Amino acid sequence: MDNGDKIDAIIVDFSKAFDLVPHGRLLTHIANSGVDSRVVVWIREFLSGRTQRVRVGGQLSAEEVRVTSGIPQGSVLGPLLFLAYVNDIWRNIESTIRLFADDYVIYRKIINNADMEKLQKDLDKLGGVGG
Repeated sequence: MDNGDKIDAIIVDFSKAFDLVPHGRLLTHIANSGVDSRVVVWIREFLSGRTQRVRVGGQLSAEEVRVTSGIPQGSVLGPLLFLAYVNDIWRNIESTIRLFADDYVIYRKIINNADMEKLQKDLDKLGGVGG
């Protein structure tokens, strides 16, 4: 690498994304991956019918709300579903990306403004992970 060249790297922690994965998009993603349709149905049943209530200072909300996003945490299946959702985020990315448990690093050698724009474009694509 020349002394004037640099590499820009961005580390992204998507551990909070566990709570944001839309069930419909997750199921579509899994179905499109070629998994047997019976597995997709089983996962849909696993995710369906979930509700939540909020407790603040000992007060429990009166209304239960249907849960349509998020990976059930504390389950054996949860981490596997999350990985299935994010495992191919590298597709359609021009920069280099490395995936870890709940984060990734994306980097690119920056020689000119076009390189910076490509890295930004890739970051914008990753903003809609699983899209």
